[in-house]
Amino acid sequence: MTVLQAKIYGKNKLTASPSPQLDTEVILQHVTGLDKTRLLFERDTELSPEQEKSFLESINLRSTGLPVAYIISEKEFYGYNYYVTPDVLIPKPDTEILVEKAVEILDEKINSKLHSGILSICDMCTGSGCVGLSILKYSLEHKIIPEHNIPLLILADISSAALNIARKNAARLFTPEEAANIRFIQTNLFDSVPGNFDIIVSNPPYIPAEEVKILLTDGRNEPVLALDGDIDLNGNPTLQNDGLGIMRNLVPQAVSRLTAGGALLCESGEYNAQATEELFRQNGLTRTKIHRDLEGQLRVTEGFKNFSGSF
Repeated sequence: MTVLQAKIYGKNKLTASPSPQLDTEVILQHVTGLDKTRLLFERDTELSPEQEKSFLESINLRSTGLPVAYIISEKEFYGYNYYVTPDVLIPKPDTEILVEKAVEILDEKINSKLHSGILSICDMCTGSGCVGLSILKYSLEHKIIPEHNIPLLILADISSAALNIARKNAARLFTPEEAANIRFIQTNLFDSVPGNFDIIVSNPPYIPAEEVKILLTDGRNEPVLALDGDIDLNGNPTLQNDGLGIMRNLVPQAVSRLTAGGALLCESGEYNAQATEELFRQNGLTRTKIHRDLEGQLRVTEGFKNFSGSF
């Protein structure tokens, strides 16, 4: 089988996919090690028996609905490649606004005369670690934070499997010296998390339970634990079907762990972002606002604790 034949086979096989050509090319790039340009110019190149076997197996998996990211165990997010498995959600482009706004706040805090010493950040419900790690990586690369004063970063999740993925991603992205202030904590929200934080970010489960059932019928195989927002602190269904069961517990806990002037940023769905903002206000956060994602949907709610003019 040549590269061109593989492209044709994949496109014809993946008729149920919304992007059969792209899926095929990404799988081919992973299997052959060729980039998109080389795939185009080396279309007559024969796949090795091992490459052909891997390609056909991957295409068959994709035809079941399994996302390409899980098949190749990788997903690009905020310009960085993250290791992913079905133990964690696949990082989505819409979540990048959460990183962007957190970086802006971190920049302001570092440049404020009111802040000295090491800042602290918590990424609650971290999953693959893509949000917290991207904040730190981008801030280091763009000299927003000095290498001698790297913030404390807590990556927290109830899932030990997810934390193992986050650890691998931290090792991918940072040198041991850069990662010295990164901590991984298995916890039910803030139960086992010590200290207070200047910035708390979270992309918690926020999808209504009934909608989760519909989403997972396509074979995407993402973890229900990371999607279903309609559960209480004990993991029991709230039966409210608004996706805010976890958020109702997360927000007050997070507010209690913010330093004065600290910021909370949470992702939620466009259907419950305004209710999330109301939760922020009810729990005493000020200067609340909702940021829109790349598609113009309400996505990230921001608020500050005891904020009065400047950091």
